[in-house]
Amino acid sequence: MKNILKALVVIVLFVASVNAQAQSNVKIGYIDFAQIVSLMPGQDSINTKLQAHVASLESQLKAMQTEYESKVNDYQATQATMSQIIKQTKEKEILDLQQRIEAFNKQAQYEIQNKQMELTQPLIDRIQNAIKAVGKENGFTYILNGNEQIILYSDGGINVLPLVKKKLGIN
Repeated sequence: MKNILKALVVIVLFVASVNAQAQSNVKIGYIDFAQIVSLMPGQDSINTKLQAHVASLESQLKAMQTEYESKVNDYQATQATMSQIIKQTKEKEILDLQQRIEAFNKQAQYEIQNKQMELTQPLIDRIQNAIKAVGKENGFTYILNGNEQIILYSDGGINVLPLVKKKLGIN
């Protein structure tokens, strides 16, 4: 019985020492991902391209809205003299145009999101690769996004923004 008790104590001490050693090796860093994205060279070019795309879509939407307003005004001005068939045809044209405008607006929002992802993905990939490299080079177990408030408590941590900026060549 004494041998079993001694073996059990040895096992408990061994497990406790392994657990303590594992906990002492955890190194956590954090970075404000939005801040590093805003500091990246090329961000202005991305914004310019995205704004040009948005302006093009807005121009098309404005042309459709102008056509819609023109048809509505024309209908309102002449409806008293229209036959029932012409009235129904004009109303259908106006309704169809309104539906096309709504569909275009939804499609434009989708296109803007896709264009933004297309333009920013190479930049995000570069940042993520730099963060991974900094993590490996400096022995971090985890690097967290510091602007996300998912962690309810942290006893410190290391801000890796300067290391990632250096890795990306940003001053």
